[in-house]
Amino acid sequence: MLLFEENTDQIIAACLAVHNELGNGFLEAVYQDALEIEFRERGIPYRREAQIQIFYKGHKLDKEYYADFICFDQIIVELKCVSRLVNANKAQVINYLHGTKLKVGLLVNFGEASLKWERLTNLK
Repeated sequence: MLLFEENTDQIIAACLAVHNELGNGFLEAVYQDALEIEFRERGIPYRREAQIQIFYKGHKLDKEYYADFICFDQIIVELKCVSRLVNANKAQVINYLHGTKLKVGLLVNFGEASLKWERLTNLK
């Protein structure tokens, strides 16, 4: 069984509902707004544009990043609207996982004809 499998399944189902309703072609912010509504309706706990602080050798760096969502206080959800996902998109989520010490991230692409997603982990 995958870590947080039930929760990631709920998030993916919400993303599928949004993609089925809107299709592809909108800007990321549109999907973010729609997904927030879907999360609320499904009772999925989330923080939108959750701040990620980065540390180096115990020192907090000035640069901060923002994940599109953190759901269930344990899963990073990063949205994209691109023709296809590339390694840089995956690296972004993996860096967020390292920065937060969270274990699971979902990279979701609304930019293709059918919804695409990847489940990424930071298991060490």
